[in-house]
Amino acid sequence: MGEVTMTIDEGVAVMTISSPEVKNGLTADMCLQLIEHCDVIDADVSVGAAVIRGAGGTFCSGADTRAWSVMVDPASEEAFKRSSEIFTAFQRVGHLKVPTVAAVRGAAVGAGMILYLVADVRIVALNARIIAGFLRVGIHPGGGFFTLVGRLAGREAGAALGLFGEEVSGEQAARIGLAWEAVPDEMVEGRAVELAKVATRDPELTRQALASYRTELGPPQVSWQAALEMERGIQMWSQRRRQTRLQQEDS
Repeated sequence: MGEVTMTIDEGVAVMTISSPEVKNGLTADMCLQLIEHCDVIDADVSVGAAVIRGAGGTFCSGADTRAWSVMVDPASEEAFKRSSEIFTAFQRVGHLKVPTVAAVRGAAVGAGMILYLVADVRIVALNARIIAGFLRVGIHPGGGFFTLVGRLAGREAGAALGLFGEEVSGEQAARIGLAWEAVPDEMVEGRAVELAKVATRDPELTRQALASYRTELGPPQVSWQAALEMERGIQMWSQRRRQTRLQQEDS
């Protein structure tokens, strides 16, 4: 029932969620595959960025309800274990050692929206549909939904999406800070890879910069002064490294 595949080309890892019959709904097994791919990415120092996308022109419709409906008790040990696997997969993507770009076509719904939110940057189709949808079906968002939305677009967006069931288009997502850029549908994945390739020019430096970015911007955020002090050593390291490379090129 679906799979998550990965290719690596010129330093860009592309993970593809594929379960077209349910618009790329996620099973626990697919989440384990996602975790395995993340382990490979972190171990391969030639990888400078990762793109996560959905097959067939849609991002992710959330959890594959076929896999979950067989569980009579959603609070059972088995159900708890499977939901933990999904959340662990999302955390794994969010904690990758390389920056991540979500390439979003079609819809990102429910758990699929949480996966959308954990990326570092989002490139979305103008006509994409960003939908929390949890309360519509009578369940709590979970997965740290409000924290993830709030750190991107603030309390207003968190309330509108998570409490009142508002749907956001790709165009609106870019306008309110839930995405970096909204482009025509056919351009989404190309633009995401193009952006990712910038980070592959120097994967080692990108990984260091990413660590600073996440530490400083949180949650929680740190003060500007603390950020300056934290970055100083890494910046000096990068300057010396650049100088050495220039000297080698001149010799």
